[in-house]
Amino acid sequence: MKQQTDSNLRLGMTMMLMIFFIFGFMTNFNIALKDQVQATFQLSNFMANLVNGVFFFAYFVFSFICGSIIKKTGYKMGLVIGCLAIGLGCFLFYPAVAIPSYALFLCAVFVMATGVVFLQTAANPYVAALGNEETASARLNLTQALNGVATTIAPFVVGIFVLTPAKLLMGPKAVQGPFLFIGTLIVIIAVAIYLMKLPEIITGEDLGERKSVWKHPHVLLGALAIFFYVGAEVGISTAVVPYLKNTNMALGEAAKMAAMYWGGAMVGRFLGSINLSSMDAQKKYMYSGLMIIIAFFVGWLVTSSQIQNGEFVFISQPVNGLIFLGIACLNFLAMQIAKGKTNIVLGLFAIIAAALVFSSTVLGYEVGIWALLSIGFFNSIMFPNIFALGVKDLDKYEMPMASGIINTLIVGGSVIPLVMGWFTDNMGVKAALLVPLVSYLYITFYAFKGSKIR
Repeated sequence: MKQQTDSNLRLGMTMMLMIFFIFGFMTNFNIALKDQVQATFQLSNFMANLVNGVFFFAYFVFSFICGSIIKKTGYKMGLVIGCLAIGLGCFLFYPAVAIPSYALFLCAVFVMATGVVFLQTAANPYVAALGNEETASARLNLTQALNGVATTIAPFVVGIFVLTPAKLLMGPKAVQGPFLFIGTLIVIIAVAIYLMKLPEIITGEDLGERKSVWKHPHVLLGALAIFFYVGAEVGISTAVVPYLKNTNMALGEAAKMAAMYWGGAMVGRFLGSINLSSMDAQKKYMYSGLMIIIAFFVGWLVTSSQIQNGEFVFISQPVNGLIFLGIACLNFLAMQIAKGKTNIVLGLFAIIAAALVFSSTVLGYEVGIWALLSIGFFNSIMFPNIFALGVKDLDKYEMPMASGIINTLIVGGSVIPLVMGWFTDNMGVKAALLVPLVSYLYITFYAFKGSKIR
C-alpha cells in the first residue's frame, strides 16, 4: 500500500514539474515580448509594460475565484482548466496580430494569463501537500527550479528567434507561429492530465469543515510579500534591456543578457531545493558543487551565442562564466549560514538582493549590470519560501483559499513594473530601481518578523 502511495506521489510530482515548466515558459516568453511589442508599436516604457501589467493583473482578478473553483472541483480539474485557457489565449494571438490590434493583443495576453493563474493557484498548494510539511519548501524549490529552467530558456528563445533584425522587421507576426505551436501542445497536455489518475489531496466532495484563513496574519502578510517579490522580480527583468541600452548594446543581445538573470534564478532554485531538503550533508555538497559548475556554463554559453549578419555564431566569453560561478558560490555560502531554515534563508537573500539593487544604481553601467543580473540568484528561493511560510500550519481545507489570497497579490508583477516604467521614462532606469529596493526591505521584514505564526 505504501509502495502504491509513493508511486502516486511520484506521479503527482512529475506532473507538477511539467506544469511549472509550462507556466514558467509562458510567463517569461510574455515578459520578453515586451521589447518586441515596444519596437513594433513604438510605445513608451510605461505603455510597453502594459503587456506585463495585463498579464499579472489577471492574478488580481482571478486568483481568489480560482481558489474557490479549485476547492469545489479539485486540483486536477484546476490544472485542466488552466491548460485549456492558456491554449485559447495562445490561439487568440493569431487574429490579434493579423489585424493588427494592440488592444486585442492585450486581450489574448489576459486570457493566457488567466490559465496561468489557474495553474499557479492549483499547483503550489498541491506540491506543498504532496508529502511532509517540513520538506514542503524543498519540494516547492524543486518545482520552481524547473520553472527557472523555463524562464531562462524563454528570453533566450526570444532573443534568438524573435528579436533578430529580420524578425523585428516582421513585427508581431514573428510570434504567430510560436504561439500556435505552444497553444496546440498545451491543449494536448490538458487532455493528458484529464486522462491521468493523479493523487487527489482534496476533491469537490471532500470540503470538510468550512474555515476562514483571514484570521491568520502570516497568510495575509505573506500575500503582501508575494506582491513585492513578484513585482521586484518582473520589474528588474524589464529594466535589464533599458539599463543595457546605456551601453549601446543591440536589442537582441540585451534580451539574451536578460536570460542570464533568469539563469541565475534557475541555478539558485536548484541549490535551494538541494540545501533545504532532507538529504544527507555529503549529497548536498556533491549536488551543490555540480550546480555551481552548471552556473559557470550558464554564464559562459548564454553570452557567447550571438547573431551576426543573420547567422548564429559562438564567440567564447569564459570570463562571464567565472563571474556567474563566483555568484553561485556566494549563494551557496549564504544558504550554509542560514543552516537550511526557511525564514532565515529568505531574510538573508532579501538583504543581499537589496544590496545588489542599490549597487546597480551607484555603479557605472558596465559594472552595475552584473549586480543587476546577479539578483536572479537571490530571488531564486523567495517565492517558494514565502509561499511555504504563508501556508504553514494550515490544513488541507484551508490551502486552496490561502493559495488564492496569496496568488491574488502576484498582481505586484503588474503594478511595480508599471511604476518602474514611469520612473524610467521620466527619471531614468537607475531611479526606477529604487522601487524594488523598497520591495526587498519589506521581504526582509516578513522573513524575520511577519512570518511568525500567531
